[in-house]
Amino acid sequence: MNVFVIGRGGREHSMVMKLAESVKVDNIYAAPGNGGISDIAKCVGIDELDIDGLIDFAGKKKIDLTIVGPENPLLAGIADRFHEAGMTIFAPEKNAALIEGSKRYAKAFMEENSMPTAAYASFTDADKAKCYIKKQGAPIVVKADGLAAGKGVIVAQTVQEAISAVDNMLVKNAFSEAGRSVVIEECLNGEEFSLMAFVHGTDVFPMIPARDHKRAYDEDCGPNTGGMGAYAPARDVSPETLSFVTEHVLQKAADGMAESGRPFTGILYAGMIMTNDGPKVIEFNARFGDPETQVVLPLLENDLLQVFLDVLDGKDPCLQWKDQSCTGVVLASKGYPGSYQNGVKLPEMHMEGSSFVVHAGTRKTKHGVVSDGGRVLLAGAKGANLSEATECAYNWLAQNIDSKEFFYRKDIARYQ
Repeated sequence: MNVFVIGRGGREHSMVMKLAESVKVDNIYAAPGNGGISDIAKCVGIDELDIDGLIDFAGKKKIDLTIVGPENPLLAGIADRFHEAGMTIFAPEKNAALIEGSKRYAKAFMEENSMPTAAYASFTDADKAKCYIKKQGAPIVVKADGLAAGKGVIVAQTVQEAISAVDNMLVKNAFSEAGRSVVIEECLNGEEFSLMAFVHGTDVFPMIPARDHKRAYDEDCGPNTGGMGAYAPARDVSPETLSFVTEHVLQKAADGMAESGRPFTGILYAGMIMTNDGPKVIEFNARFGDPETQVVLPLLENDLLQVFLDVLDGKDPCLQWKDQSCTGVVLASKGYPGSYQNGVKLPEMHMEGSSFVVHAGTRKTKHGVVSDGGRVLLAGAKGANLSEATECAYNWLAQNIDSKEFFYRKDIARYQ
């Protein structure tokens, strides 16, 4: 089969690595790909949002299955367009992807379907939002309604910080269209975890729970990022909790979307938090999480292509998982998630043992691989337990990365 992966980040590199293991795969193409993906797939210079170009390429190369990594093409209707062209794609259509594209919609959907989540209110008027904040007090969470590359969530510890976040979004227009509306939520306390599932209509096949680290610096300090590291499985999440989330969150979401005329096909991601009142939903994503994918897929025993095909055919893929742990630590450009420099040359990387590298923001030049994004790569490793996997990942970083142009957290998975 000819397989086409849309995207350029670590999540897509991880998918390509797993797909390359399949005996059913003849050719893997990626658009636009990155410096690591190009080692195992044929990268083509088509932007993720150039849907006409992607469809044209898929037709010419007789692509059998297209898989979409990032969220922006989903909200641009890439699945709808591929379906109209008679092509098979594993991704939700635009009206189903709205569960990630609009936090306002997602919260209303959770409420309508009786899912456990934080109390909230949504606003387009800054003064009304500020009055609500003053009435509720802090800590409190302010979220831009739309897609903001993982940076549109402010966990405000003071009322003034929350008011400043509202001004930034609704008055100063910091997130453009994504911040024209804000959702303000109660601040929940507890351990967060992510549970992703392969979904087709009302069929739901959950993966193993993972945990990512969003803050830029050690001890969960600094600004929110797209994710500075992750590990799987999150073994503190009990089988009972997983059953509850599968039944009362993921299955309810799939059923509710089908009933409302928005049937979902693709990866449904539930961002959860374990509170004193039980697990609650923080957010939904309509695709593989990043960097969770990079630590979940290495533990999957199944042929990933066969999983996609089985799910699309309405069959149970019978997911099997390695009895191991996997840790991934993100190497980021100095300055991320703020401004940073691209084009910094990466050292020659030597792999050994159970370690692996997933490229995110990289590109190949005649001088070697250089940085091309805020999150540059993920150093990962598998081990018999979490401690072994974590130490292996950090040992690789210590031996291979000494540039002051990059940084990484030193505590990913280490306080568990």
